[in-house]
Amino acid sequence: MYSSSLALNGQSLTLEELAAVAYERMPVVLHPEARRRMEASRAVVERYLAEGATVYGINTGFGKMSEVTIPHDQLADLQLNLVRSHACGVGESLAEAEIRGMLLLRANVLAKGTSGARVVVAEHLLAMLENNICPVVPARGSVGASGDLAPLAHLALGMIGEGEVFYRNNRVAASGALLEAGIEPLKLAPKEGLALLNGTQAMAAVGGLALLRAERIARLASLAGAMTLEALKGTPTAFDARIQAARPHPGQLEAGRHLRSLLAESEIRESHREHDPRVQDAYCLRCMPQVHGAVLDGLAQARRVLEIEMGSATDNPLVFVVGEKSASAGNEIISGGNFHGAPLAYAFDYAAIVLTDLISICERRIDRLVNPDLNEGLPPFLTPHAGVSSGYMVPHVAAASLLAEARVLAHPASIDSVPTSGGKEDHVSMGMTAAWKLRQIVENAESVLAIELMAAAEGLEYRKPLKPALRVEAAWNQVRSVVAKLDRDRSLHADIGNLRAAILRGALDDWMR
Repeated sequence: MYSSSLALNGQSLTLEELAAVAYERMPVVLHPEARRRMEASRAVVERYLAEGATVYGINTGFGKMSEVTIPHDQLADLQLNLVRSHACGVGESLAEAEIRGMLLLRANVLAKGTSGARVVVAEHLLAMLENNICPVVPARGSVGASGDLAPLAHLALGMIGEGEVFYRNNRVAASGALLEAGIEPLKLAPKEGLALLNGTQAMAAVGGLALLRAERIARLASLAGAMTLEALKGTPTAFDARIQAARPHPGQLEAGRHLRSLLAESEIRESHREHDPRVQDAYCLRCMPQVHGAVLDGLAQARRVLEIEMGSATDNPLVFVVGEKSASAGNEIISGGNFHGAPLAYAFDYAAIVLTDLISICERRIDRLVNPDLNEGLPPFLTPHAGVSSGYMVPHVAAASLLAEARVLAHPASIDSVPTSGGKEDHVSMGMTAAWKLRQIVENAESVLAIELMAAAEGLEYRKPLKPALRVEAAWNQVRSVVAKLDRDRSLHADIGNLRAAILRGALDDWMR
């Protein structure tokens, strides 16, 4: 349990903070300064209403119907109908961790004090977090234009006591869960339905949690590559610091340093240092600093974009408090387009591309481990009974299949705009699609990485009694604690799943640096 809580003030959040709340239920509270700002922005909304000014989303329709003015006695129905009508997502629900991430990020947007929502709305989101009430949010149905309208509508639907939620390991009616937790269903005031629906918090939560997993994969790929290099009796010469310094991309420098650290003090390397007829290793071994490093740089750029977004105002219209003058004179509520998901869509597409190429280089190394024409004297398919046994033949096939799927998923979503809302929303980001695809590619990469680690560990069995580098040997022992040596054919399905689960638990994180 956490001894401290995260105080929301509309600030930029880190991926680690997102994960701490999403996975580990780190407590979250509203900062006093956020309360003050929210009260001030709400007062602006109330002044506009009192003066009878016409403002988008407060007393008008939405999208194509923004020209329609709504009578004062129908303003409550306007917000309620907005939530109900937009909650039309399809498909399976997002995971509970992703929904918790949405609750956090939406509360943080409101905490900036530019949404015009009452403090109670942010408090309601945090109460749901505290009680682990997660509205069921179908994964598909957002084009990421006015933000993630359908996913966020499902989030808001649970807040008003409608739809379904995940609560105490069950999928139940939201009304019952709120009642049991002692939370009153939220009654939406003018502007608040729109304040909950406009924004990028679904794509940010799904893509952000996927990105954090991708960063782990990118570093563990160097561990898998180092283990493969040792099993294939490769050379670490290409990782020389002088080579990396001659092309000083930050990721390449880091990947080269990491590989040198992993491969220090190796008996296997010393055994063939003087009498190796090979001049250079294949690219999938020799170019690990360049490829793994470029992946690190790509993911770092995606992180920069995402961490800015998690502290940004992404709804519409935005409320700017400039003083106590009349609403019309202050021009304090301004319509814009901060809800558009382009920054995240581009970042997630880029991350998907670099991660797919990481899968590609891992698959090439797996092939070299199992291919008798390439594996430097290891038995065919890493089995001593080739022919009667298939060994690691089909795990390589599985890796190739996962790579093929990732290549299809890596097609950029952000270039596939489809006009919606009667042409009013005529250019959309498809950011949620980009986030969803990235999550699937991450899952594929985790399985491919597990397969490479298993195959490399098996290859090292055939280099005994020579020992690999000290850190590689320690990691090999960790892999062996999950996956036993392949003395004879067995189904490796469970082994792959178990090692992937160990990766997700952080069992190999000691070798990430």
